[in-house]
Amino acid sequence: MEEKNVSRREFLKLAGIAGAAVGVSAGLGGLLAACGETTEETTTSATAQATTSSTAAPETTTTVSTGPETGRDIILGLVSPSTGPLALFAKADDWWVDYALKAVPDGIIAGDGKKHMIKIERADSQSDVMRASQVAGDLINNAKVDLMMASGSPDTANPVADQCEALGCPSIANFVPWQPFYFGRGATPDKPFKWTYAHALGLEGIVSNFIAMWQQVETNKKVGFLFANDSDGQAWTDMKTGLPPAVEAAGFTYFLPDLYPVGLEDYTAYISAFKKEGCEICCGTIITPDFTNFWKQAVQQGYNPKVLTIGKALLFPQTLEAIGPIAYNATVECVWHPTWPFKDSITGKTCAELAEDYMAKTGEQWTAPIGQYGKFEWAVDVFKRVTNIDDKEEIVKAISTTKLETCLGPIDFTAPVQMGTRHPVPNVCTPPVGGAQWVKGEKFPFEPVVVSNALAPELVPTAKVQLMQYGA
Repeated sequence: MEEKNVSRREFLKLAGIAGAAVGVSAGLGGLLAACGETTEETTTSATAQATTSSTAAPETTTTVSTGPETGRDIILGLVSPSTGPLALFAKADDWWVDYALKAVPDGIIAGDGKKHMIKIERADSQSDVMRASQVAGDLINNAKVDLMMASGSPDTANPVADQCEALGCPSIANFVPWQPFYFGRGATPDKPFKWTYAHALGLEGIVSNFIAMWQQVETNKKVGFLFANDSDGQAWTDMKTGLPPAVEAAGFTYFLPDLYPVGLEDYTAYISAFKKEGCEICCGTIITPDFTNFWKQAVQQGYNPKVLTIGKALLFPQTLEAIGPIAYNATVECVWHPTWPFKDSITGKTCAELAEDYMAKTGEQWTAPIGQYGKFEWAVDVFKRVTNIDDKEEIVKAISTTKLETCLGPIDFTAPVQMGTRHPVPNVCTPPVGGAQWVKGEKFPFEPVVVSNALAPELVPTAKVQLMQYGA
């Protein structure tokens, strides 16, 4: 091993290329940046939880005529909720930032023919809409990012995209519902955004899988809706494009009480109403703390629906583990899974291999937001096609013409724009999505099995939906 390392250094020396290393600097984010102050910390890991951080391989220079000319660093911005109620989304970001930079240790050859190192400037939204907007602005104005990235709920992706649209910064997002991302921010099919694009989940795909899962079991087809008064809840309960009309069209009836305030502590009124209405199916898309409170209270008060389908909160095994046995057989949208038939376009690793890498490096169970890494694949592909990385107009044009296979599924902005397809509006392509059920696992307490593939025939179900369990 020692001889191999020495020969590699000699080779790099001859080629005029410095060895790559990963650095993370952490600071107090936008407040210090606005005052012209910085606080830096160097570490060999990209998993440090910080308000803002900079992650990169070091700059290199070369005058060797046989190698590509070295250009400046490409700076990617990343806003993620490292703290607060959405922090489980950011756990995957901790992993993939480290994984991504190790995937391109010597940088990339951009469309200009030059070698560029990749640098990631990361900021914590603190799970707050206003904070997400602020730190996105700081990254654009102070860190001078070339392209911004965001993921997770609309509470993170939407304010970041709005700042990028206002300040003229190319932006990509994934793992966010496209309807709130697009219509919720004021775009229309004929008046799209200029700077902000997403490989975004479609409510149409998620809803289709919810219904497909419900149709696999015997119920009275009465669905109780629990949604918060936030951008997600408003999109889901939209009477034209949300869950209500789709549920009715499939032969189900629904009961929709008022949208509850985020952070509600007492759900007795909602639980009593669901019991009175006889809702044998309970459905919602809410954050983890709210669901945990609701479900514990529901079971304590004797509300035991046959089917429980909760989006967002149940993407994470930690949510199930915090609740315990009363959560067995809960169902959720399946937005990424180790059995997905896709690969990382940079390293060639399969979804199963990515999950193994995550577990080996974190010591924790794999989590669906591993798929958030796909936006880094997208960013790399964009700059490989950009001939002038200082031209933001060219960057956004490259984003809008992407055709790429990623670990989250295909992205094809060259396909015709048409509702009902995976390119429904100009700024959005959608990945495939299925349905999953959390069952008692062999390796982990809860493990998700794929139980539906509505609108996504390339995904393969491995089990049928079972009724909820209320015990060990």
